[in-house]
Amino acid sequence: MSLLALQRTFLDFLLDQPTDLPVAVGGSAGPGLAVYHNAYRAQLVACLKDSYERLWAWLGDDAFEAAARHHIALHAPTSWTLGEYGIGFADTIDALYPEDPEVAEIAALDWALRRAFDGPDARPFDPARFAEVDWDDAVLHFVPTLDLLPVKTNCGAIWTAIAAGDAVPAAQMLPEPAWVRVWRADLQPHFATIEQTESDAIQRAASGSSFAHLCDGLAERIGVEEALLAAGRYLASWVQDGLIVDIR
Repeated sequence: MSLLALQRTFLDFLLDQPTDLPVAVGGSAGPGLAVYHNAYRAQLVACLKDSYERLWAWLGDDAFEAAARHHIALHAPTSWTLGEYGIGFADTIDALYPEDPEVAEIAALDWALRRAFDGPDARPFDPARFAEVDWDDAVLHFVPTLDLLPVKTNCGAIWTAIAAGDAVPAAQMLPEPAWVRVWRADLQPHFATIEQTESDAIQRAASGSSFAHLCDGLAERIGVEEALLAAGRYLASWVQDGLIVDIR
């Protein structure tokens, strides 16, 4: 057997796939191979627990480990760093808990916050520069860690309560679909549940549209007077929260 074939056979053994590894190495798997078999899963389960702490708390030890082992059986690591291994775990959770949408949303929030923490640095916009902005042509530039997650449940309230050690609310569907914006300010990741209108405004601005066009889009949706108030409220919130790095 070639080295490549032996490596592939060994990976199948680690993933509990049908394999002739014991024959290939000239005997039974034995305790030596069992060490690798168990350590491989244990390391990846620990990696997922580290990246998905609030999901782990929500599901409990047994359910989380079962979901983690299911994911591990389907997805071998593909990156040089285990920090990337959490990619796609929220999709696995979504498939395992189709009747409980808050579970996958908590998972997605866990992962987005981890990615924000690991993301690139950016200096927030200085409000003292507002006076020099030409608002007819101004384009907003957001921090590179900004992410938007669609949500249907109170996953944000659940996540916050778990993190704070408070009484955790029961899962509930929101009155209407919303979004969670995730970003990092300084060294701290943050999130906030926002309405569809604000999400649309962020996506329009992030696509390169000017602030004036953003206001026009709001006016078409909610009327001129409400649009002016909303645009001012959103801009103030984005600057205060450190979402904007430049306006030019």
